[in-house]
Amino acid sequence: MYQPEKLKARRKELKLTQKDIADQLGISYQAYSAWERGIKEPSKEKVNRLEQLLKVSKGYFTEIEIVRLYNTLSNKGKNQVVEYARDLVQKEKTRQVMSVSEKLYEYHVYEKMSAGIGASVYDNRNYDTVYFNEELAHDFASWVSGDSMEPKYHNGSVALIRETGFDYDGAVYAVVCNNQTYLKRVYREEEGLRLVSINPKYKDIFITYDEDPRVVGIIVGNFMPLKEGRNG
Repeated sequence: MYQPEKLKARRKELKLTQKDIADQLGISYQAYSAWERGIKEPSKEKVNRLEQLLKVSKGYFTEIEIVRLYNTLSNKGKNQVVEYARDLVQKEKTRQVMSVSEKLYEYHVYEKMSAGIGASVYDNRNYDTVYFNEELAHDFASWVSGDSMEPKYHNGSVALIRETGFDYDGAVYAVVCNNQTYLKRVYREEEGLRLVSINPKYKDIFITYDEDPRVVGIIVGNFMPLKEGRNG
């Protein structure tokens, strides 16, 4: 495998110009320059001449450095290199696994909260365990099902909720009413709450205050799980 960067580096070490080497090889400056830039490769004969002119060992410009060094070792030395390399590979794999594990945070996700027509109310007796690579502050987490809040809140994602009252119009809240929980943009009107979907194909839902709607909390984040564990 020809390595143009090593040819360039060796020429500079010897303080030679591209024209110096081109003249000694009897080729044009442009032809030699193309070798250093990796646009073209020198023939086997020209590689041999380069090794002689630049005073390097055979294979210097065509072998990867580790291979070149390996080939100079005794059988015992070669075996030691292989064992060392295997050990490094194993350590790298272990580090990668540990790195991934360190970055994953556990979340308990309750109920299937509908982003469509509504679903069962929050139930703290059962939950799914999922993992994500950020630790996000929240009071409880809930599944999102349906596509009425796409593209921001996707079906199968996890919504993170902070238990609070109503803060401002247009924020996304979890609202409980008539044994159903909704994930919607909420607007307070004179006679009730208007629940608005992000997906324009869904019509607004209006709940009167007589139906006693309760804003459970504001949505403070959401994510698609990177990994799921056992149910609680």
